Amino acid sequence: MMDKKTILENGLLEQYLLGELNAKEREQIEQALASDTELKVHFDQLEQDFETLGLENAITPPPFIKSQLLKNIKPSSVAPKVVEMQPNKTKFYFGIAASIAAFLLVSSFWLYNELNTTKQQLQTVETNNTELNSTIESLNQKLNANQYLYAAIVHPDTEQYILKGNALMPEGKVVSYVNHSTKSVVINTERLPQLDAEHDYQMWADIEGEMINMGVISKDTNLMAMNYIDHAESLNITIEPAGGNDHPTVERLVTNVYLK
Repeated sequence: MMDKKTILENGLLEQYLLGELNAKEREQIEQALASDTELKVHFDQLEQDFETLGLENAITPPPFIKSQLLKNIKPSSVAPKVVEMQPNKTKFYFGIAASIAAFLLVSSFWLYNELNTTKQQLQTVETNNTELNSTIESLNQKLNANQYLYAAIVHPDTEQYILKGNALMPEGKVVSYVNHSTKSVVINTERLPQLDAEHDYQMWADIEGEMINMGVISKDTNLMAMNYIDHAESLNITIEPAGGNDHPTVERLVTNVYLK
């Protein structure tokens, strides 16, 4: 027979109440309870505590459960065998079952909320990562563009040409950097007067009297690269409709410079 110390230290009374012991162990526990008054008192209190816990967390079944059970019970000619149940233990086990059901229900609800929260957080992180990657890509593009402009300006073969404004733009001036070996043209437009939204400056290369488009000059930056045109004799800037033109408006030529 098990002694009281072994029973208490190993939580065997709790396991007995929860039905976790085998037949031999249950028999030994029952013998110990019958022979040890102090252990029996401890067991009764533990059982009462478990019952209280179960009843406090019990959930009343929906009304349709009773009607469904009665509907499914078939009459039988054989007298049913009646098994007497101890009231306290019956309530106790129903309480435990209800507590477990309540726990599972609450746990499921909590897990569902946690899953939704995690999904929302993950979506936020993904959105932030997308925005961050877009920002990084934009910064890299700007960095590469600036490095290209800097390299073009400081290259030993780069030649500098000043385009001074004519009577249509007496205060205007553009600094251009032309490199025939790397085939690059960079201009500084800081001294170009601002135009309205309906007009843009456009740059042209003159080759034997024919004007070739080098690109529309941006209003958003002072330093930019233009298209390089082989064998250009001069650089020219005109005022054109917003977005540029397919041919220069000669009467609106504001500055030009001849190349060496």
